[in-house]
Amino acid sequence: MATVILPTDVGGTESYRTLEPRAFEVARPGGFSRVAYSAVHVVTDPLADCDPWLDAAIDWDATITYRRYLWSLGLGVAEAMDTAQRGMGLDWTRSLELITRSIAAAREFETETGKPALLASGAGTDHLTPGPDVTIDDVIAAYEEQCEAVEAAGGRIILMASRALAAAAKSPDDYIRVYDRILNQVREPVILHWLGEMFDPALAGYWGATEHSQAMDTCLEVIAANAAKVDGIKISLLDDQKEITMRGKLPGGVRMYTGDDFNYPDLIAGDSAGHSDALLGIFDAIAPAASAALGALARQDMKTFHDILQPTVPLSRHIFRSPTRFYKTGVVFLAYLNGHQPHFLMVGGQEGARSTLHLAELFRLADQAGLFADPETAARRMAAVMAVRGIAG
Repeated sequence: MATVILPTDVGGTESYRTLEPRAFEVARPGGFSRVAYSAVHVVTDPLADCDPWLDAAIDWDATITYRRYLWSLGLGVAEAMDTAQRGMGLDWTRSLELITRSIAAAREFETETGKPALLASGAGTDHLTPGPDVTIDDVIAAYEEQCEAVEAAGGRIILMASRALAAAAKSPDDYIRVYDRILNQVREPVILHWLGEMFDPALAGYWGATEHSQAMDTCLEVIAANAAKVDGIKISLLDDQKEITMRGKLPGGVRMYTGDDFNYPDLIAGDSAGHSDALLGIFDAIAPAASAALGALARQDMKTFHDILQPTVPLSRHIFRSPTRFYKTGVVFLAYLNGHQPHFLMVGGQEGARSTLHLAELFRLADQAGLFADPETAARRMAAVMAVRGIAG
């Protein structure tokens, strides 16, 4: 195997030796017993002449290639979500181009392979800047604009939480009004997305309440009134008990998509009372393991399912540790280490959002989960990043 010099949390450095990679038996597309989306990242163009903190220069070829890779593993793609730095460097104009390109790529993948390419795309209000003059009608109009654009491109909608709505709403009734209006207009059932404040502080108090149990009641009221237009809801609160509670209250036929990057194995496995499907940012980073585990679950091989996923949980909890909104750095870093892109550069310069110690521990945890397909390449790339950050090999 390979060795790399890593910093330690007690000061100084250590010579870390990688383990043998794990051989994952990835599943065929369409071979799962759960619906499984990966919220997927974007790849920047390192040769673009731009200001990284201000402009989103996307490497379209590398970005779309990664989506084809996920489809080849049987995973769906949740496009233009927070993992793609939506509203955190990726604006609506580029998001729509990303969505349009991904829809075309999904069609090409299906034509070329004869296999499904599951894709759903985020529609929100991020082109509307929150402010004291923004009204509920403005929020509705913004949602309508993006939903119409996604549908016109031939896409399915993930209805994203709105910062503008969180700022403008005065009560739960305002949320009910907005969601009733939008859900009444969409052509196909959508996936709702309740993104917690740990992911985006601007969404604190969503659904008109700071207490999650009260917010949940309003959300459930919206779903019950519009069940025919709701495929499911993804909640990202990093609290498995809240998800299980809400899951048990959903109308029949409405899916719970776990967005819990801390507790996903047990939530997906489920119990006699039910299970969660998946729409997870961590699936971007652990895609082969996720595919193999979901394939085992489809065979009802629960031991293999847990044997594969449990070692990835410490890694995921590390990537999504507080401040959780910076988790994208870890996701893109793993894509770099595993050779899916030739650099570690991100939209908005967010490659600098996590510390050197954080990246070092991420490397150890990914290696211990068997996630490096080529440990020598991963170690060489890790050493290059460490050198830039002052850790000499």
